[in-house]
Amino acid sequence: AQEVIAAALADAQAPCLTSSFQAECVVLTHMLRNSRRTVPVLFLDTFHHFAETLAYRDELTRTWGLDLINLRAAEPRVGLWQAESTEACCARHKVGPLFAALERYDVWFTALRRDQSPSRANLLEVEPFRLPSGKAIQRVSPLAAWTAKDVWAYAKQHDIPLLPLYDLGYTSIGCEPCTSLPLDPSNPR
Repeated sequence: AQEVIAAALADAQAPCLTSSFQAECVVLTHMLRNSRRTVPVLFLDTFHHFAETLAYRDELTRTWGLDLINLRAAEPRVGLWQAESTEACCARHKVGPLFAALERYDVWFTALRRDQSPSRANLLEVEPFRLPSGKAIQRVSPLAAWTAKDVWAYAKQHDIPLLPLYDLGYTSIGCEPCTSLPLDPSNPR
């Protein structure tokens, strides 16, 4: 992962990192900080996060001195997931603000992993990503080949505190209305 990060940063003029402050995101943030402390951390403020996620984000931002950029929808609609659909809510509060923000960058670091879901099984560590505007940037997923066990081992090895919601049994933590304790232990999402 460190080699992928170093190679991507060598060519990057304007890199960024997206983070939901889940375990893999925090591990990747830690790795990036060791290479270049000034990489902006983009957080999608959907207005639906757990209070614990926001408190953890703020604490880690202070402790690590992160260049945190909170992204918000131009016209947020709290409760849109319930009034219309989760897809409409994600489109307004996540996809739209993210793609608009990515226009300013040429390299986008993500903590996506192949083992997270079948749709990510073929994820490459480095691949071109085309924004809706047509602009192409590099999407870099240094942890693509990692497992959840690898992430947790790295966090433990480096004494990285993780989001307290994991202690309650959550395995994938997003917006509060769409996050639940896993029914199937083999499928964390």
